[in-house]
Amino acid sequence: MFDHASENVRNKQKPLAARMRPTKINQVIGQTHLLGSGAPLRISIEKGKLWSAILWGGPGTGKTTLATVAASTANYHVIRLSAITSGVTDLRKSIQEAQDLMKINHCPTLLFIDEIHAFNKNQQDALLPYVEDGTITFWGATTYNPYFEINTALISRVRVLRLEPLSNSELAEIIRRAIVSKAMGLGNKRLTIDETSISLIASLSNGDARVALNWLEAIADLAETENLDIVSKELIERALVTRSTQYDRAYDNHFDTASAFIKSIRGSDPDAALFWMAKMLEGGEEPEFISRRILISASEDVGNADPAAISVAIAACEAVERLGLPECTFALAQACIYISCAPKSNTAGEALSAARQAIKDGADVTVPLHLRNNTFSAAENFDFAKGYKNIHNSPEGFEQQQYLPQANQQLRFYVPKAIGWEINLGNRLHKLWGKRYSAD
Repeated sequence: MFDHASENVRNKQKPLAARMRPTKINQVIGQTHLLGSGAPLRISIEKGKLWSAILWGGPGTGKTTLATVAASTANYHVIRLSAITSGVTDLRKSIQEAQDLMKINHCPTLLFIDEIHAFNKNQQDALLPYVEDGTITFWGATTYNPYFEINTALISRVRVLRLEPLSNSELAEIIRRAIVSKAMGLGNKRLTIDETSISLIASLSNGDARVALNWLEAIADLAETENLDIVSKELIERALVTRSTQYDRAYDNHFDTASAFIKSIRGSDPDAALFWMAKMLEGGEEPEFISRRILISASEDVGNADPAAISVAIAACEAVERLGLPECTFALAQACIYISCAPKSNTAGEALSAARQAIKDGADVTVPLHLRNNTFSAAENFDFAKGYKNIHNSPEGFEQQQYLPQANQQLRFYVPKAIGWEINLGNRLHKLWGKRYSAD
């Protein structure tokens, strides 16, 4: 006989984040692109025809919740595994269970595997025939980019569903529900938490509902210990201690944040660049990685528009090597700001790419005779270097002569921009070469 009293006790012993997990699709907050009215996933769930899928999203975005709600709504039996603790033996048992349920009760099975990226290639491949023949509907959850971590064969058999971090307003609604719910939340504690405090907890949670609820529970426990019934900002700060920064140094958050950092520098927004750099530092990123990104930007994005930028970047790299943390952060900040504010030109990289493409396209690569090396005894027999004009013999330090193969005289790769120092370079080239380097 089922003991409802014991079940209620067990539920109350669970963390708040587990107790507040929705059981119905209309209770889910966030992910409206997946679960909003008319969204294909919602339609498939409500029709009871689930697809196999990879749920890709950060911690606390609702991957497990979505699987639970989907299985309940669509009347699927659900089997939950963790790729951290499970292997092929567990998969075989789950497949057998799914086959038996379908044979006896005609009940479909949703196999939900958390942290699917932790399965190796063979373990992932073990799923393929059963996903293919419909024995199971497979959902795998991962915080890592599945296009890097999941086998191509498995990816081709599922849909990748991207779960976005929850907004502050969505987190605030989740917190409000937890405060008033007497059955599963904190309603019996009779705490008073104003909207300002709710917004503060939400903003500190980094889009993670689990973090928000765990912190709310910690705040409630501290208030109960101190016999307080009103939650203040001071109480919140004491309960939370420090804010957690969502950042992984090897996977998506790492690459996404580095991308935002570089693009902010390129876009001449020093505030944004400093913000993303601060996130990396707070997340424990190696300063050498940050200094290399700055150096790359100095050459790739600034280039000859400000030739000093690469010197500033190299100096920052040296400061990181000589000083280490935390002192080197000043040099990183200085270089970040300087290169963000510098004029931008990518002409150096574009010019090299164009030259390499010309060679791939079949441009003549024969070195003209007058440019060839003549430092061997028989050079004069081949007219090597004959007719070469040494520019140091000219008062102006320049001689007009042919440097490209004859067939390639019309090729042009470097086109200076009218930006920063590159204006001077363009003017000098036009003065030396005339029409070849004209402004148009």
